[in-house]
Amino acid sequence: MDLVGIFITFVYQPFLNILVGFYWLLGQITGGNPDMGIAVIFLTLLIRVLLLPMSLAGQRSEQERREIGEKIKEAEELYYSEPIKLEAEKKKILHKSRKVLVAELINLAIQVAVALMLYKIFTTGLEGADLHLIYSFMPKIELPFNLLFLGKYDLSHTSFTLNFIQSCLIFVLETISGYTSPYYVSRNEVVRLQLILPVVSFIVFMGLPAGKKLFVITSLVVSIILTLYKAIKRKFDEYKEKKLAEEKAAESSEPKEEKVVVGTK
Repeated sequence: MDLVGIFITFVYQPFLNILVGFYWLLGQITGGNPDMGIAVIFLTLLIRVLLLPMSLAGQRSEQERREIGEKIKEAEELYYSEPIKLEAEKKKILHKSRKVLVAELINLAIQVAVALMLYKIFTTGLEGADLHLIYSFMPKIELPFNLLFLGKYDLSHTSFTLNFIQSCLIFVLETISGYTSPYYVSRNEVVRLQLILPVVSFIVFMGLPAGKKLFVITSLVVSIILTLYKAIKRKFDEYKEKKLAEEKAAESSEPKEEKVVVGTK
């Protein structure tokens, strides 16, 4: 089996069937009026849950990546006049950080697989071209699929409104991430992530179907909620540590009572 066959069998086909299953379930709940857009939202939430361990691992590796960058920067300052030693030191640093680099490559591969799976779902799957990939045990679905999200946005075509909402959410997420980040955020990072990235994403995603945008919008909302939760939790943990330190300092500064020992004659 080639790579395309592996991708279809183990990535695309299962998630296509899960999406169709959500669509069928919505039809049962609504009395025969399913909304594929709502099914896409459910699929997005499921994928985010499945990728949560990877997201947590990515957060842990963020500090490691920054430490690698700092070590390389220190090496550049130390060996700026000795390019041969500098290259050797860089290789040495990267060699010690192979686990981080491998984890990054795995993360990238998974992200690419998810992106390809979503692209195929929203370009051929929802329009019925891949119905032969529906498992035989799946319940029968009334065709064609209802691709009008909320009766307004056609998931198979582009949508200016959803594209604009997506770019706004990217700006909100990057702004919150910048203000709540425990690391220093440079001016260049602010300009690149909070201003340039939303504009570029608006242009790049303009030609993509609205179904893909709906996936991204849902994922961004989840990311904003998680970012706020982590920021609040970090502040709460810092507050608890501060109060604990103050209590210990107060206890150590209190005068100790002298014990009076009464001797017996």
